[in-house]
Amino acid sequence: MAGQGSKLQKAIDIVTKATELDKAQKYDEALRLYESGVEYFLHAIKYEAASERSKESIRAKCIQYLDRAEKLKQFIADAKEPQKQKPQKDGGGKKGKDDKEDSDEDDESKKFKDALSGAIVMETPDVKWSDVAGLLGAKEALKEAVILPIKFPHLFTGKRTPWRGILLYGPPGTGKSYLAKAVATEANNSTFFSVKSSDLVSKWLGESEKLVKNLFDMAREKKPSIIFLDEVDSLCSARGDNESESARRIKTEFLVQMQGVGSDMDGVLVLGATNLPWALDSAIRRRFEKRIYIPLPDEMARVKMFELSLGNTPNTITPQDLKVVASKAEGYSGADIGIVTRDALMHPVRRVQSATHFKRVSGPSRTNPDVIEHDLLTPCSPGAQGAIEMSWMDVPGDKLLEPVVGKDDLNRAIDSVHPSVNEDDLGKYKKFTDDFGQDA
Repeated sequence: MAGQGSKLQKAIDIVTKATELDKAQKYDEALRLYESGVEYFLHAIKYEAASERSKESIRAKCIQYLDRAEKLKQFIADAKEPQKQKPQKDGGGKKGKDDKEDSDEDDESKKFKDALSGAIVMETPDVKWSDVAGLLGAKEALKEAVILPIKFPHLFTGKRTPWRGILLYGPPGTGKSYLAKAVATEANNSTFFSVKSSDLVSKWLGESEKLVKNLFDMAREKKPSIIFLDEVDSLCSARGDNESESARRIKTEFLVQMQGVGSDMDGVLVLGATNLPWALDSAIRRRFEKRIYIPLPDEMARVKMFELSLGNTPNTITPQDLKVVASKAEGYSGADIGIVTRDALMHPVRRVQSATHFKRVSGPSRTNPDVIEHDLLTPCSPGAQGAIEMSWMDVPGDKLLEPVVGKDDLNRAIDSVHPSVNEDDLGKYKKFTDDFGQDA
């Protein structure tokens, strides 16, 4: 069965190459490969144990490729005639029919582009480089690929060309998508396409690859542009005998578009993010020229993350307290630290809920922070001076002064929230980085 599976794979590889040569107007070579690819497809239909639906899909593709081969054959035969400059588009015939089909093609292209318009980020996410803690290597690589070519185009001439594909990979919650938001903010004169697998997958046969093609066409039209593919492994996992024909065609179209054969990729950056880099198809992985590991944050980055997560919430936590809790948070991702901080911020709320006594204190007014009120209520122990026995249900909404967050809240939170990444996971990322990647 492995041999028969390879016939189908061979056929797909051949017609993929034929399509690339066709786009590059190398029609003689394309014709030969279209015919060879169809032979391999027919061999696979005859001997491979595939479902009837799969065989029907392959037959339909064979008809399409044979039809294209016939048009190329006719064009090559008539190439010396001056009026024949290029082969007719698929489905050609009389002039009136050509015009109608050109119009239909334009309408179809417009439909796909309308479907993709939601992927364009119209509003800047407002995430600056300074908001991303650590990851200096990743930020420098992204500046090199995105910001510098736009600001100093004369630096990137001749053989010095900017990166066309960058893959950000690493454990979940380390800031890959957040980095992409920073790119969208900082490259404010670029068009940013944020694409999910659901944007490109259609239930209709043949539409998914057309969506991929139109995505890249739109990016070229609106360049400089950035295509951000989050969880890229869901679209471009390794090809295998058991996958659907639709999934295989999407990957093939991605390969053709990212290679830029017959199309100009200048001014277009493909930025991918994944938690499972080893699941990517090897050909797709090669298209990402720069593969950057986004690791768990070091201690300095963790301190910064705690600061950012606390924000302007009232607290009594000192810089030294943050260093202590950051050292305890070794092995935690940025997302884990966000959860720890949120849990700590909830502790004062829980003290309000569980309190049996409150006392009157002074504090800023809820309606006007510049005004100090003297009859606010805050939770206290039953033995505290001025303690009044009551529950939070008895406290008027505008009279509650919640306790501030302290270092004990952070310490309790980190004791109860465990990291989401283990040593086995980190070992896989280390191996992938050793084999294919680059440390940030």
